[in-house]
Amino acid sequence: MDLADLTVREFADLVASGAPAPGGGSAAAYCGAVGAALTAMAACLTQGRKKYAEFADLAAETEAEAKALQTRLIDVMERDTEAFQAVSRAFGMPKESEEEKAARSAAIQEGLRGCIRTPMEMMELCDETISLAASLPGRFNETSASDLGVAVLSLKAGIQGAWLNVLINLASLKDREYADACRKRGEALLAHALPLADGCLAAVTELIGG
Repeated sequence: MDLADLTVREFADLVASGAPAPGGGSAAAYCGAVGAALTAMAACLTQGRKKYAEFADLAAETEAEAKALQTRLIDVMERDTEAFQAVSRAFGMPKESEEEKAARSAAIQEGLRGCIRTPMEMMELCDETISLAASLPGRFNETSASDLGVAVLSLKAGIQGAWLNVLINLASLKDREYADACRKRGEALLAHALPLADGCLAAVTELIGG
């Protein structure tokens, strides 16, 4: 089943069904995709307005980049569920003999790597999109300020939700060198993205008069 082909209601019902996937990882990617879409919207609404003519080229570039990131986040949403299903199959492998146990253990560890790679990719994509959104205050159509604010909030949910999914899988990974590298990369992404997001949200709130 392709998650992207579901209606919003179908996707929400599937998440709520108690099925093990899609879950928090795919939901985090979806939050990121919504944030990217709203960033594209704010940029789109800036173009063709005389008041914002000096920012038209920037807005066009931002819209195109945000839409590309939206597409990539939807793609990783699909692949996150596939990664979970792969590790689930590994846990279901036979474990009667020593050879079977070794094969099962190796498959589980490889599956866990897959379950770490997809949320790490989500974090990278959300970080890129937050950087785009944060470049807009002062250079966009301010009537879409609330849309940009929701974009940033959605992207924060996306990157922080993806980080939780990284962490829960790192705990079971035996390759500690790889785990440590992923932890450092994730922490660096958060340290870069979250202050940008908070600064953008503060600017938007001030514009709105909050």
